[in-house]
Amino acid sequence: MTVDIAIKEVEYNLKLVFLGPPGAGKGTQAAYIAEAGAIPTISTGAMLREAIANKTELGKLADSLISKGELVPDEVIIGVVKDRLKLDDCKNGYILDGFPRTVKQAEALDEMLPDAIDIALSLEVPDEDIIERLTGRRECEKCKATFHIKNNPSTKGDICDKCGGKLIQRADDSAETIKNRMSVYHAQTEPIKDYYKKLGKLVCVDGVGSVEQVRTALFKALGL
Repeated sequence: MTVDIAIKEVEYNLKLVFLGPPGAGKGTQAAYIAEAGAIPTISTGAMLREAIANKTELGKLADSLISKGELVPDEVIIGVVKDRLKLDDCKNGYILDGFPRTVKQAEALDEMLPDAIDIALSLEVPDEDIIERLTGRRECEKCKATFHIKNNPSTKGDICDKCGGKLIQRADDSAETIKNRMSVYHAQTEPIKDYYKKLGKLVCVDGVGSVEQVRTALFKALGL
C-alpha cells in the first residue's frame, strides 16, 4: 500500500509518528495536525517532564539522564507509551512525538501494536539551525508555553505573554547539552528513518522556514 493510499484511508483515523532532531518543530506542528484531525498528540517528553516535576521514581531517573542529553531506557519509555495508547482518546488516531527514538523502540512498538503507525513524518532541519533554535528557546515556568528570543519572542521580555509566568531556559537547551543531544540523535534516532522507509511509511518534509510555511508543507504531504 502506498503512502498516498494510506493517507486517504485513515484521514479520520490517522496514526502518525513525528521524526526529526530535537528542536525541529515537531511539537508545534503536531499541535496543528492534531487540531485538524481531532486526534491527541502524545509527547513522551511532556510526560517525562511532568514526572520530573512530580519527583516520581521515573521522574528522578529521567532527570538524571535528560539533564546530560542522554536517552531514557527503552523499557521505561515503551511501558509509558503502551499505557497511554490504551486511553479512549486514542481510539480515532494519535500523533507520537518523541517516540520511538531508536530502531529497537520502533520494532517494539510494531510488536506491541502491529498497526500502530500509518505514516512516519520526518522534519528535516540542518544541525546549525537546530543549535540556534534551541539555545534561544524559552519556556514558561507556569503554563509551559514556548517562545524564542529571536524567532518568537514574548512581547513582555522574560515574562510569558499568555499567563505572566517567568520564562526560563530548560537545562537540556544549553549549548553543551544540545551538541550531545545531536550526537545521540544522529547515532541512535536517525536510523529510524531507514526502518520506516523500508516499510513504505516514511514521508520527509523540509522543516526550514516559518511555522506557517512548514505547516503548509506538512498538510500538503498528509493531504489535509
